[in-house]
Amino acid sequence: MDALAPVAHIIGYLIEFLGFAIIVRSLLSWFPIDREGPVVQVIVAITEPVLEPLRRVIPPIGMMDLSPLVATIVLFMIANQLTAF
Repeated sequence: MDALAPVAHIIGYLIEFLGFAIIVRSLLSWFPIDREGPVVQVIVAITEPVLEPLRRVIPPIGMMDLSPLVATIVLFMIANQLTAF
């Protein structure tokens, strides 16, 4: 089992990175920036495969999209379990 520990840590850190990318995307939505910029497009490309399926399941509450919050919580829980492995 010790041979899998480094792999689990790497995967855990990549999942944490994805969680932080979702947080950055959420924060960027509060500012009037160019949505077509290369940095924003990379963040959207990284996070959209996680957020899009959640948006189909979790309806927005008023004007608030809760899918980034749910995704971040779930991703950090998974990453925590993998890095504790």
